[in-house]
Amino acid sequence: MKKLHTFSPWERPQAELLRELLEKEDVVCVVRNGSLASALGEIPFTECYPELWVVDDEVFPRASMLLSGWLMAAHPAAEPWVCLACGEKLEGQFGACWRCGKAKE
Repeated sequence: MKKLHTFSPWERPQAELLRELLEKEDVVCVVRNGSLASALGEIPFTECYPELWVVDDEVFPRASMLLSGWLMAAHPAAEPWVCLACGEKLEGQFGACWRCGKAKE
């Protein structure tokens, strides 16, 4: 059994969703620590993070590739843009110009 991904405590639904998607691809997996959020403060917080584990080590590379593809599709890279106010070239993840403060249109 190998750990595929660790989620933040509030991402438990995403962990369960990805587990279901992997199981539809014939990858048997388990979400561990899914119910430990209520124990925060009693045990170390890093022990409360939901983890997605693949049961069969042989399918781990395939599962890792599938998961990476789904996570990248969920957060596509935004295109660079040019500020209409000052002409500054900015990377896509920025919502406002660092130079003049004008919001991205």
